[in-house]
Amino acid sequence: MKRNVGYIVIIIFLGIFLVMSYSRQQERVKQVLAQNERLANENRHLKQSLDMSSNTAQQIADRAEVRERENSQGQFVDPRIYYRKNWKQFIAVTNSDYRTGFLGGIKDLDVIVKNQTEFVIDNVIVSVEYLRGNGDVFKTEQYTISDIGAKGTKSVRAADSRKGQKVVVRLVSVTSQSMNFCWAVNKVVDPVNADPYKCTPDK
Repeated sequence: MKRNVGYIVIIIFLGIFLVMSYSRQQERVKQVLAQNERLANENRHLKQSLDMSSNTAQQIADRAEVRERENSQGQFVDPRIYYRKNWKQFIAVTNSDYRTGFLGGIKDLDVIVKNQTEFVIDNVIVSVEYLRGNGDVFKTEQYTISDIGAKGTKSVRAADSRKGQKVVVRLVSVTSQSMNFCWAVNKVVDPVNADPYKCTPDK
């Protein structure tokens, strides 16, 4: 009888030990996941900062080149034409930092459009792809951001997602009447047209 009681006590202690070990292991897993999420957000923020710095340096070089060309040729270059031809250097979409759930899911995501031209952008359509851990697309949402001032930035809050580990944002279309600029990702471009993104012919 005493031997049976001893076995029971040993089994109880083993059960308590296993439960405590499992609990500590789960806590360590949560800490590691939280640390990984923080590092991932820091890496995204650093990459965005580096991309912005690179774009700014390229923009300065391009503008210097235009000024030098104008001075050497003694002629005026319409800034609308320059921006239309080089729009990717001046119009960009990025995303803010966001939170991911323990089992996936995206929260607190902002879509940000930056307009570094000297003209108002009337409408920008952006697609947001919510990606699973293996890179497959869980769902895609589209958002329209309107009236982005010259040298301005505007954002919109994206919908939360119950699944997904990261997001990819892409420009779908950009329209600016003041710049006479119409671009779309599915727009067919005439290869011989030197100014293919002009909305309407100049009057």
